[in-house]
This record gives sequence, C-alpha cells and structure tokens, in this order.
Amino acid sequence: MTDDMAVVLWLFGVAAVLVLIVGFYCLIATVNLIRALIGLEILTKAVTFFIILAGYVTGRTGLAQALAITLIIIEVVVVVVAAGVVLCVFSHNKSVDVRMIRNIKG
Repeated sequence: MTDDMAVVLWLFGVAAVLVLIVGFYCLIATVNLIRALIGLEILTKAVTFFIILAGYVTGRTGLAQALAITLIIIEVVVVVVAAGVVLCVFSHNKSVDVRMIRNIKG
C-alpha cells in the first residue's frame, strides 16, 4: 500500500466517523420522529460506508458489496415499517413529538 493510498483511506475513515457521529446526534438529540428516522438513515449509510471501506482495505470487495446490498435492503424494510408507525402515531395524536407519545399506555 502506498502512502497516498493510506492517506486517502485515512481521510475516508475520518469522513465515515463524522457521518456516524452526525447520525447518532440526529437520532439522540431530537424529539421529532421524522428527524429520528433521518438520523437512522444517516447512521446506516455510515455503517454501509464502513463495510465498503473495510472490503476495499482487505481486498474482499465482492463480499463487501454483497453485505452492503443486504444492509441496504434491510434498511429499506426497517425505514418503511418505522414510517408506518410514525404515520399511525401522527393519525392518533396529531403530532410526531416523542414527548407526546411517552405517556401512551397499553
């Protein structure tokens, strides 16, 4: 591995960590369910980026691509189900605020 390639991989690693931090912050710091879904999307994109980066570093790009495609499919299913839950919460409470739904029982 040349020095230029190591620098590029290091920069991509730092970028992936920054995207991961942004996703965690967006997921944790918001009280809006739509913003939480966006944070979840950002978080899974960072994980996908890490998988592709790890596959490139180890030389197993085929395996990394297969794992990334599988993760994208699972991500789409999770987000569609979560969006359905958010729509249901909105239809019952007329709000997507997390503080409004914490008191729901049963």
